Amino acid sequence: MLQCDVIVSGDKNAFVKGPQKEINGYSSSSATGLSHQPNSPRLTESKLTTVRNSKLHNNWQRWTKVIISVSAVTLLCTCTPMPSLVDQIKTLGELRVVTRNGPLAYYRGPDDMLEGPEYELARRFADEIGVKLKITVVGSYAEIYAALTSGHAHLAAAGLKIPSESIPGVEFGPAYQRIREHLIYRRAAVRPSSLAEIGSGDLEIAAGSSHAKALNAARDLLPDLVWVENASTDTQALLDGVAAGTIDYTIADSTEFALAHDAHPDLRIAFDFTGSQSIAWAASTRDPGFLHDMSNYFARLNVNGELAAIVKRYYGRSEDLEFVGARGFMRHLQSRLPLYKKWFEEAAEQSSQDWRLLAAIGYQESKWNPSAASSSGAKGLMQLTVDSASEARVTNPADPKQSIFGGARYFRQVYEKIPTHVPEPDRTWFALAAYNIGYGHLEDARVLTQKAGRDPDSWQDVREFLPLLEQEHWYTQTENGYARGWEPVRYVDNVRGYRDLLEWAWGAGGGAGNGAGAVALN
Repeated sequence: MLQCDVIVSGDKNAFVKGPQKEINGYSSSSATGLSHQPNSPRLTESKLTTVRNSKLHNNWQRWTKVIISVSAVTLLCTCTPMPSLVDQIKTLGELRVVTRNGPLAYYRGPDDMLEGPEYELARRFADEIGVKLKITVVGSYAEIYAALTSGHAHLAAAGLKIPSESIPGVEFGPAYQRIREHLIYRRAAVRPSSLAEIGSGDLEIAAGSSHAKALNAARDLLPDLVWVENASTDTQALLDGVAAGTIDYTIADSTEFALAHDAHPDLRIAFDFTGSQSIAWAASTRDPGFLHDMSNYFARLNVNGELAAIVKRYYGRSEDLEFVGARGFMRHLQSRLPLYKKWFEEAAEQSSQDWRLLAAIGYQESKWNPSAASSSGAKGLMQLTVDSASEARVTNPADPKQSIFGGARYFRQVYEKIPTHVPEPDRTWFALAAYNIGYGHLEDARVLTQKAGRDPDSWQDVREFLPLLEQEHWYTQTENGYARGWEPVRYVDNVRGYRDLLEWAWGAGGGAGNGAGAVALN
């Protein structure tokens, strides 16, 4: 579509740097219908010659119409097409994306790395365009749509469900993921096959969620169906309640269940509700071509398998934090550890640590496999990320010696961040948690612990509050937002278990170390 700045309203394109250059042409605001040049005099009646013959006046009107017609045609012929939104993004040098903080979209992980399925998809899209990615986090869906319609964001990537009714000024791209609604129960309970079989069980959902729609539809056939809509919680907290046995049933999206199942293996799906919902990006309706660009992008991700890999990474079953039993550990103790034990001892001596603790971290990270690589980009025996490897002066993470010595240095750096007044062994457990989830998230949990009147220097107290970082009610009160808070709890438990097995195999005082016992770091 051809557009000219001069006939467009004062709504400038918010994505183009600098003021747009005005085209000097016909302006209906001119008193005479002629263009106004900055230094040319304005034609007024005082500068027109008054004559008695009205024929001059008629000729003037006729020629004015001719000039207007010629000017209009000239403008239409010389107007150039407005650049597409992608071209404007390239001119700006950044793709502006609005999102929400949470597990389905965007959050900060260990080493302050940005993570989340929507973040990864948006980052790849920006890379394809050849620009930087600028993320803006808002607190509500209303703010997301306002950012699109006002031109403050190019697109919204926030785990958005395509609504049944259209939103003015907003268009959704292709559905890249479909989700279903599950009725969730605990493994030890009787599995209902329908809502009619839940009987007097407690069914609780988050107030304001889309799950109430399914229950209201079912009430037509089940007039005695009763449920609670809790306004002070979210689905993640309700899933925690089902796992703990304080709630009998709740409803969760398939993505929400996938995230919770790693933390609570006892959660089970009783049945699925009919139908499914689609997840998609959203953009303004002002440039239909941009939606076409988005569709092509997701089509390419589908074909090359990248979309499936991203979905699997965040919603697939994770085995990284499953504890290896004593039999499997002892097998690796005999076949793998002898290759690296000397380096663990030397690295521990250099950094004043217990070699058994470092070896336990290495086993938790990679099962002592120097070729290990994670989907998040961590590599090597100690699974160092690009940032942590740089901080630890590791040039080749795949080199087991470099990885062990670098991991020891990096863990020591994390340990030093923990306040010195925290007693042992809690300080070491805090360091392990921070090594896994990031120091900022650990501090968030300690703040929540203190606000609740518990001891922020006690690992036993703080470990109870770390999982709350997964619940929106709690992580929106923190400085660093959402985190998979159950992971550091399990991580610390696993490392402690492996360290105990190493201590059993080598003795409490065996091997190199600081001589200060099996845990404390001097």
